[in-house]
Amino acid sequence: MINRRTLTKSLGVALAATAGVASADTGSDVRRNRYLIRNGAVVTVDPALGVLPRADVLIDNGSIVAVGRDLNARGAQVVDASDMIVMPGFVNTHFHMWSALGRNFVADGFPYFAAKRATSTLYEASDVYRSVLLGLAELANAGVTTVHNWSNNTRSPAHADAELRAHRDGLLRARFSYGHVDQMPRDAPMDFTDVDRVRQRYFAGGTAFGGLVHLGVCVRGLSQSDEPAFFADMDAVLARGLPVAIHAGQSPPRIVDAADYERRGWLGPRTLLCHYVTALDSDMEIMARTGTAFSWSPHSEFRLGNAGDPRDALLRFRRAGVPVSLSSDATSIAPSDMFEAMRLVWNTGIPWAGTPSAGLPEVGFADVLKMATLNGARALGLGDVTGSITVGKRADVLLVRANDINLAPGGLFETTLVQAATAANVDTVFADGRILKRGGRLVAYDVDRIVRDARTSSLRIRTAAGGILTPPS
Repeated sequence: MINRRTLTKSLGVALAATAGVASADTGSDVRRNRYLIRNGAVVTVDPALGVLPRADVLIDNGSIVAVGRDLNARGAQVVDASDMIVMPGFVNTHFHMWSALGRNFVADGFPYFAAKRATSTLYEASDVYRSVLLGLAELANAGVTTVHNWSNNTRSPAHADAELRAHRDGLLRARFSYGHVDQMPRDAPMDFTDVDRVRQRYFAGGTAFGGLVHLGVCVRGLSQSDEPAFFADMDAVLARGLPVAIHAGQSPPRIVDAADYERRGWLGPRTLLCHYVTALDSDMEIMARTGTAFSWSPHSEFRLGNAGDPRDALLRFRRAGVPVSLSSDATSIAPSDMFEAMRLVWNTGIPWAGTPSAGLPEVGFADVLKMATLNGARALGLGDVTGSITVGKRADVLLVRANDINLAPGGLFETTLVQAATAANVDTVFADGRILKRGGRLVAYDVDRIVRDARTSSLRIRTAAGGILTPPS
């Protein structure tokens, strides 16, 4: 647990913990240049622009400066988008990135929470750097350009510094939500000493790393802390004016009472609730009225929810007018691939006979695309920055090959993205105007080194954990 006595010692470890670890920089040109994306089918997710069957997108110094037909952009590097779909980068609003390298720690009879209990205390600062960078590269490969790093195992200042160094090297837009130490006592409030240190060191100007990363806090909520400790955590967050994220439960009992949260002043656009499968209609109505952000992790809701059907909750959230954003939770539960998340939501987002969802509108292709992009940006307070292809927003843009074998022979563009596309179809990724993936290959990361270092950390953690995780000799 972080306290003032360990702060100085931990800070001294921080640089050593990340020294010599893989950098994302491969020497590739990741500057923000002037680009003209030409002749693509542009799915803007901008309500004023809609879907443009053929259009150009002009990017300059990291911003989208024009969208339209036959743009004249002298001096721009041309990116040919013929036979491609151009869309905004995905936004993942809930990802426990510290454990990305533990994606395959689970087994039959050894599920997510058992694997987390066996390993979470074993992650050193160098391990979380490697894990977060692995996760960021995986996100970029699949077209996710913004992520909410729900850092719920921030074991020391050195660990926090290591995660932030990974964000610096990972080149994606993010919220870093500083969290508790996993498995800390339920009656112990979080120590905000290092939150304040991180805020002053990295976020004194409001954002870090050229405006790409902003700071938040994730608190345990009543699922992992007693009421006095939870209340103390929330008081500390509100006193600092930081965005806060809370797990709201996937199974009974219902641990979040939206009316009580509203009375305490805890709801609003700077609060993000995740899961909340147990929400009553009245809870949903309060969230909609207060503009409280919401993250839905479709794979996790089905895998970890053990009462009822998440389809019912999802459709009722939509009926209440709560904007739904999408997320992946943890890699040992679901892939951080938003194409797969969209497809699962679309396939399960149908009314369920015999439940309150009966007769409600089903989730459509355009709905799901908005959940995975613009709704996610708004949930993180970035709706004016990213989430759609809109003039003035930052250039977080994907090019998806529409003539690949699994997408051919073409058709309706939104349908194609939700129903058929995968990360393998992502040809080009712009993040804040930088090209991170081109021609289907990550060009801004030393992928071999990232994988090699992640494997080293994984083997060390598995060996230390023992039991079912013991690597074969």
